[in-house]
Amino acid sequence: MGQRAVVTAGTGGIGLETAMGLAASGLAVTVVGRDAERGARAVERIAAVATGGEPRFVAADLASLGAVRSLAARLAAEGPLKVLVNNVGAMFADRQRTVDGIEATFAVNHLSPYLLTELLLDQLRADGPSRIVNVSSGAIRAAKRSFDAVEPPGGYYAFHWYGRAKLANLVYTLDLAERLRGSGVTAFAADPGGAATDMTNGTLRSPKIVSPPLRLLWPLVRRTFERSTVGPAAMAARSSVAAATDASLDGRTGLLIGPEATPVRAFRGSGDPRTVKDVLRLSRRLAPLEERPPSRPGPR
Repeated sequence: MGQRAVVTAGTGGIGLETAMGLAASGLAVTVVGRDAERGARAVERIAAVATGGEPRFVAADLASLGAVRSLAARLAAEGPLKVLVNNVGAMFADRQRTVDGIEATFAVNHLSPYLLTELLLDQLRADGPSRIVNVSSGAIRAAKRSFDAVEPPGGYYAFHWYGRAKLANLVYTLDLAERLRGSGVTAFAADPGGAATDMTNGTLRSPKIVSPPLRLLWPLVRRTFERSTVGPAAMAARSSVAAATDASLDGRTGLLIGPEATPVRAFRGSGDPRTVKDVLRLSRRLAPLEERPPSRPGPR
């Protein structure tokens, strides 16, 4: 089968372009998504450029922590893993909860990649040197750096909550890189910049995704969003492909790869010790590596 790579949310947009880039480099790529029809079309496109093992699609709802655990168990049973790209990302115009009862923005953008990564570390170590790539976002600059609870104080504003979840994942990624230093597994964050995707063509068009002060400037804010999300997904995927395959990154870890596919300075708050501690504590509490049995009702 060849050396294996996994790309979550890999059936369209940046994820599909990332999967195609990895397949062209010789990796046998598994793309993960919810829709089997999109998955089949994605596999056809990936196969057309693949130079290694055959690509395939695996169905999983990454908003469900139980589904993430099942996915990890399936992938782990198949042996060593060379590259894991956590590309999954979502922004919700209105507050939503997952089947686990967790706010959906935080669950999808951070807890899902956190849990999948932790559960596949042994497989990544087995094929070292190997790489983990977590897709980041410039939206982290609009985030509240508060991780005492899954939901930040104040009202729900999709763009800010999305940025906060992506900040949590960046914090985790940089800490993970240090934890794995010397193990043969390296970890990178990749900022794709802007691109026209299903998410940006939908949610980013509504003024309610930003806080009230920014709504007063909505015409300007919207034009900014539109200018920053017109690029092709193939260009936006360059940072992820570079983070996963660029030989110049051999032996390096804990870097943020920017839209130009080169290392850039990470957001200055991402290494704050208190933030790191709070993110890890919250992640471990909400997404334990072993599924907890349902609690029994107490005595009446």
